[in-house]
Amino acid sequence: MDFGRLITAMVTPFDNEGNIDWTTTERLVERLIVEEQTDSIVVAGTTGESPTLTHDEKLQLFSFVLKQAAGRVKVIAGTGSNNTRDSIELSQEAEKLGVDGLLLVAPYYNKPSQEGLYLHFKAIAESVKIPVVLYNVESRTAVNISVQTTLRLAQIPNVVATKDCANLEQLASIAAAAPDGFRVYSGDDSATLPALAVGAHGIVSVASHIVGKELKQLINSYIAGDAANAAKLHQELLPTFKGLFNCPHPTPNPVPVKHALALTGLPVGSVRLPLAPITEAEAAFVASLPPVQKRMQS
Repeated sequence: MDFGRLITAMVTPFDNEGNIDWTTTERLVERLIVEEQTDSIVVAGTTGESPTLTHDEKLQLFSFVLKQAAGRVKVIAGTGSNNTRDSIELSQEAEKLGVDGLLLVAPYYNKPSQEGLYLHFKAIAESVKIPVVLYNVESRTAVNISVQTTLRLAQIPNVVATKDCANLEQLASIAAAAPDGFRVYSGDDSATLPALAVGAHGIVSVASHIVGKELKQLINSYIAGDAANAAKLHQELLPTFKGLFNCPHPTPNPVPVKHALALTGLPVGSVRLPLAPITEAEAAFVASLPPVQKRMQS
């Protein structure tokens, strides 16, 4: 299964009552595919506020986005959690709906050992037949999926990739030793070009909600051997990559990107508690980002 080089971790649009806004979800999927040129979409991942979506809401989202995408891009269901049995159940239900793959975040709060991580992911992967993408984000989960554990999991036939937010040394080590066909994706927009340079296949992006086309150009330039243009594009995009997580201080994803979408013509609503709505200072900072200003003026 080829998920492409640009994967968008999609936000979940909410209405004024905090319920899923299906009309806006349809518009968002179209924007990501047509305007932002994404290759795949992660639905109900952590950027989609998976911890505060119900089991049924996730299934409804998987089904809705599958129908809207209509085969134009791959749909990856966020079915990971810190409860192995629940993740197995949701993964099996997502598979029945026809999703193209699963994204499994490392179990948060539990702080399992490396053996616990291996057994958790192994149990979920072996409960389904569709491709599985691991998701390593220690800053959110308090546990790092080590290089050794990732490579061990890569031996399971349907574990086909990892989205890794660790340092470049870890990404390079995985890319160097992984089986043929196993893909390494950066989970950090600001590391897109450096990650490609050390062997990553692509990016699972948040910024692609508003600069997807530019990100695709960056990736394509690097793959085509035009490192100078790739570097130029990366330098131009870096303030936006950083700004969507530090506006003007560290702000939890997806608060800033949801506001950026609203400013650029697609109001996707606020976030669910315990995330707090964007502040005036944060909103002003997001509005100052170059691609947001450009879209607001067009």
